Amino acid sequence: MEMKRLMEEAEAFICQFYEECGFSDIEDRLREVRQEIADTGTYIHSQEELLFGARLAWRNSNRCIGRLYWKSLQIADCRRTTSPEGIRQALLTHIDKAFNGGRILPYITLFAPEDANGNAPLRFWNAQLFRYAAYREDNRIIGDPDQLAFTDRCKELGWLGKGTAFDLLPIVYQFQGQQPEFFEIPSYRHPEVHLVHPQFPWFADLGLRWHALPVISDMVLEIGGIRYPAAPFNGWYMVTEIGSRNLGDKNRYNILPIIAEKMGLHVTSRDGFWIDRAVLELNVAVKHSFEEAGVSISDHHESSAGFMRFIQQEKKLGREVMADWAWIVPPAAASSLDVFHNTYRNEILRPNFFYNVSAWNPEIPPKAGKCPFHMLFRKKNEEYTRGRIPQ
Repeated sequence: MEMKRLMEEAEAFICQFYEECGFSDIEDRLREVRQEIADTGTYIHSQEELLFGARLAWRNSNRCIGRLYWKSLQIADCRRTTSPEGIRQALLTHIDKAFNGGRILPYITLFAPEDANGNAPLRFWNAQLFRYAAYREDNRIIGDPDQLAFTDRCKELGWLGKGTAFDLLPIVYQFQGQQPEFFEIPSYRHPEVHLVHPQFPWFADLGLRWHALPVISDMVLEIGGIRYPAAPFNGWYMVTEIGSRNLGDKNRYNILPIIAEKMGLHVTSRDGFWIDRAVLELNVAVKHSFEEAGVSISDHHESSAGFMRFIQQEKKLGREVMADWAWIVPPAAASSLDVFHNTYRNEILRPNFFYNVSAWNPEIPPKAGKCPFHMLFRKKNEEYTRGRIPQ
């Protein structure tokens, strides 16, 4: 990033930090930051600035419906962690603290930021820390089709899965200028929920499960012009992310036809109401199973109500909530939710989270539809640095 632009973004962030936190002596900090940028081409956030910036990035995330709890985000400062064992321990600590015995805590672990030349010291190949592998078998795919290409790359690195539908993929990371490395998360550190249904005993025989902790691991956190490309973070799941999307989508586990047949529905009928009934019961099973396991989860009704409370809170403070309507409205019972009947401006505020270019296949553009945040395309390094958002 050019020095002038970095200076402007740094000053804007520092001013917002001091104003919202009620701190004084801002001129001393501004002089310090300006001098540091002039001398080195970058600057270092204090831990207080880091925590505020990460929370603010969540508050500004246009595609996240769960922003009511932005102030509860906890942070692990791992900017000086540079060894493979340090990376492994930091992620395992993140998992343990965030899972919190089932009472999930919003958590983010920050590794070193990009340097003054825009080089990323560390990148994670995984889009999320927990994802299930996919394998080709005859004319079908076993596992999560969304992870087929990434599974192939992991196998090229020497990883071998068991070939089941729910094999946890390894964590792949890469230091700048070095070959990628990987490690597997021990099964006892991988919180999963096995799905059952409160009324259908046969549901348990489907063998469905999902991991309990959604840790997004390949997005860029940008704070005051400083970019953190290795910043895994999590909240908790909304039920439709698992039921309607991960397990229900045709291009994912596509489990709805099996559930419908078990329910005695006619999947070949002209109308598609069997889909509605099957996805409803799948979401019921997800919510019921997580609650029975004592793991935090919200449903779309709770999330919608929470988002409306968030809007009211921000309005009282004189702040407008930016949101992407197509992402804020959940994929189930949409028109019955208050979020459906509102309009929002979709301006991108900073600090924020941005999609990153794939570390393991730079030819693949950042994909929309992967998690509740907006997308940043990078065609050239200059465009990437400027954060141009396609409309």
